[in-house]
Amino acid sequence: MAIIEVTELGKRYGTQAVLDRVSFSVEEGEVFGILGPNGAGKTTTVECVEGLRRPDSGSVRVLGLDPFRQGAELREHIGVQLQHTHLPENLKVWEALDLYASFYDRPRDWRALLEQWGLADKRDARFAKLSGGQKQRLFIALALVGDPKVAFLDELTTGLDPQARRATWELVKRVRAEGVTVVLVSHFMDEVEELCDRVAVLDRGGVVALDSPAGLIDGADAEYRMSFRLMAGDATDPSRLLGDLDGVASVSRTGDLVAVAGRGEFATTVTAALAREGVPVRDLRIDKRTLDDAYIALTGRSLQV
Repeated sequence: MAIIEVTELGKRYGTQAVLDRVSFSVEEGEVFGILGPNGAGKTTTVECVEGLRRPDSGSVRVLGLDPFRQGAELREHIGVQLQHTHLPENLKVWEALDLYASFYDRPRDWRALLEQWGLADKRDARFAKLSGGQKQRLFIALALVGDPKVAFLDELTTGLDPQARRATWELVKRVRAEGVTVVLVSHFMDEVEELCDRVAVLDRGGVVALDSPAGLIDGADAEYRMSFRLMAGDATDPSRLLGDLDGVASVSRTGDLVAVAGRGEFATTVTAALAREGVPVRDLRIDKRTLDDAYIALTGRSLQV
C-alpha cells in the first residue's frame, strides 16, 4: 500500500528548474531512499513532500493528505529530522523532548524515548555537551515523539565518524522495526545499500532510476573487474587470450598480475577460457559491483559530495 504518492513534481527558483517531473511512491513499512549528489534536488523534494515548500507543478499525497493544504493535519502523523538541525546550546535533553511533545495532541511518552534511544544518562545534559552520535539519537527521538506513521530523515549521518555512522544505521533499523515508514535522504552509497528497500536516484532534478539497491546494481550496464596472478615464469599474453572474449572491455598485465574489466558474465567467460587453455592462475578475485558503479553507469559520472 502506497502511503506517499509523488506525481510529476516540479519546482523552479527563477529560471532554474530544481525539480523536473519527479515521480515516485513509498510503500507502507519500507525504508525508501532518495539518493543523489548535493544540488540534485533531494532536500527540495522532501520539503515539498513534508509541506515545508510549495511545489510549482505536480501533486503530492502523504497518507491521503495534501501536505501544503492539509499540513496541520498531516504534521500530527509525520516526524521530521531536517538536513540542518540545531537546538539552543543550553537546552537540556529532557527539555527538548518535553517541548516537542507539547506540539502534538497524542505524543509518545518522551521519558520512554529517553530509555529507548540510550539518552537516559544524558537527561539533564545540555545540547552543546552532546557528542555527534548522541545528538543524532536525540534528533531521531524528537522525530518520533509525535508517534508518527512516517519519519523523514535528511542526511542523517553527515559529519559523523564511521563508528557513529554504523550505530546510527542500527537506530534507523529499529525505527523501521517499530512499524514506522522511513524516507531516508542520503548521498552515501553504503548507507543506502545497507538500509533501503528501494531507492530513487536523483540527478539534475530528475529521477533517473528507481529500484532496490540490488536491482539497480544488477540492472545497470556497469563495468566491473576481476584479477588474478599467473604462475611464476608464465609467458602467456593475457590480452591475446582474453581481449576478444564477449563482455571483456580491457586487459592489462603488470608483472604476474592480470587485471580484466568487463560487463555481463565476462568473469565466467574469462575463467572458462583460462581453464580451456590450461593456464594455471592464483589469487583469483572478482570485485563486487557496487551502487557507485550503478550510479556511474546511470549518470555517466561519479557521485560528488
